[in-house]
Amino acid sequence: MDQPPILRVYLHPPMLQTAQAGKLGFLNRMSRLLGERGWQVIIQRSGETARQAAPGLPGHALYHMEQPTHDRALTFRRAYHYPFWRLERHAERWSWPIARARFDPRSVDAQAARDFAGRLRQRVLPGPDPVRGDHVLIPLQGRLRACRSFQTMSPVAMVETVARTGRPAIATFHPKEPPDTEDRRALDALARRYPNLTLGGDTAQLLRGCAFVATQNSAVGFDGLILEKPLVLFGMADFHHIALNVAERGAEEALARADGHRPDFAGYLDWFLRRTSLDMMAPDADDRMLAAMKKGGWPV
Repeated sequence: MDQPPILRVYLHPPMLQTAQAGKLGFLNRMSRLLGERGWQVIIQRSGETARQAAPGLPGHALYHMEQPTHDRALTFRRAYHYPFWRLERHAERWSWPIARARFDPRSVDAQAARDFAGRLRQRVLPGPDPVRGDHVLIPLQGRLRACRSFQTMSPVAMVETVARTGRPAIATFHPKEPPDTEDRRALDALARRYPNLTLGGDTAQLLRGCAFVATQNSAVGFDGLILEKPLVLFGMADFHHIALNVAERGAEEALARADGHRPDFAGYLDWFLRRTSLDMMAPDADDRMLAAMKKGGWPV
């Protein structure tokens, strides 16, 4: 059945207030493009009640980093740094089209990529030049004792696997997902067992001086690529292409190869961000967004 040209955008604070004030550039562009085509855009608060009601409402829907509630809905998420975004049919970033795409370094202009990567680093990670230290940085996320469907092992098991190598390892905590009592007890037990393991610290500072990053799929791993830090992934991610993947190589081999791993960091960043995302500063940003909406099934 044809749907009326209505888009309901479901957001949580503080992004809700940002969008309502007209200060969310991604949504401003989308609203303009839809408005030019006769659509009405309604911004409202997300939440359990709103999500339950959404499938029964006419029109289409948009969520931020939430699973769409019906086949007329999409979700959007920043591609780690502004002004880059993705607009997708579902929230699991490890199964997005970009995750299934193949990165070919030969397709990238090497000098343009180096220039882009240098500007990106100066803008989003300013500071002293990174150095290759001895420690492995292990940025943790949430649910540390559980092994979820996109993970090869639980985060606690990941920490032990890295610590077992004997090299200095530092596990840091996500500011929005601190460990619960049982998680902390499990990590403290590992720290007692492995004197080379340290818990906590300034993740951003430790990233600049680490040898490499080992994580499930933390965005810190992506920032590590900007600083040319090798990456070992214990989980599925959308930015896996130049990482050492435990699911493919096994943990022992992936960790052993990390020190000497030198992929084309600049070329990858250029491809992942400038070429395949919705770059809101690109000359063809409108065309990219319209194409993404059409690909998502919206009649624009």
